Amino acid sequence: MTAALARLRPVRRTRTTNARRREGLTALGMATPAVVLLIVFVVVPLALTFALAFTDARLVSPTLARFVGMQNFTRLFEDPVFFKSLRNTVYFTAVVPLQAGLALVLALLVNAKVRGVNFFRTVYFLPVVTSMVVVSLLWTFLYQKDGLVNHIISALTPGHVEGRDWLGDPATAMPAIILMSVWQGVGFHMIIWLAGLQTIPTELYEAADLDGATRWHRFRHVTWPGLRATRTFVLVTITIAAFGLFTQINVMTEGGPLDSTTTVVYQAVRTGYEQQQTAYAAAISLVFFVLVLSVSLVQRFLTREKD
Repeated sequence: MTAALARLRPVRRTRTTNARRREGLTALGMATPAVVLLIVFVVVPLALTFALAFTDARLVSPTLARFVGMQNFTRLFEDPVFFKSLRNTVYFTAVVPLQAGLALVLALLVNAKVRGVNFFRTVYFLPVVTSMVVVSLLWTFLYQKDGLVNHIISALTPGHVEGRDWLGDPATAMPAIILMSVWQGVGFHMIIWLAGLQTIPTELYEAADLDGATRWHRFRHVTWPGLRATRTFVLVTITIAAFGLFTQINVMTEGGPLDSTTTVVYQAVRTGYEQQQTAYAAAISLVFFVLVLSVSLVQRFLTREKD
């Protein structure tokens, strides 16, 4: 009996090893498409950007690119337009708490089990599925001197407040774009908050009701702690989207007036394609990548789960 068991053990080990090998090959096969896409669309572009940033390459040039060392980075940190675009980008990130807070309020409203709530969910989400180019063109017409916004202001103030060119004034151009961006994007994060709200067990709310908790205490001690993972996701996604501001600027203001709405991404695209300074645009993109990565890591560290 002992001899028979001894002969079976190597067979079992071989079968176990083969099964694990097949599982490993299956997992590798399933991961291969994702790895290939990651290499093609992330690793390779990042490597090319890093290489171009140290050359004098141009988009269309009869001469070959030459290695110039840190020249592009030296020029970058002496460029006043870059610092203005960086300041505008940081200014636009004011949309993060505004959009996240408004989206949470809307999610709490549409989470109620009342008749007709699906209609409001659709209405709030409708701007998200609309093209950003279309939305930007629409709001450009609204912000014109004779646009709907000024007509509404005139009607509410019987002509005492004169309308202005909202996108043509350096003091109001960026706030106007922030307002439009919040209106367009709040519905998406409302859905994210709503999904998080619906994962909170109803038993916790029932227990809070039995303890006589008010609505504020229910939100503070049940809802908000239950949204820990959701708020981290919302915070990171809104921040990355805010740093990547481009379409609204390109359609509505083209960086003006007086570079008051120029962002880092818009400057990089304009430098690389309009001015054909590919190497300098690569340097801008590389510095911007490091900044966004740093902010994301800091946010992830601050919102991590603590013991």
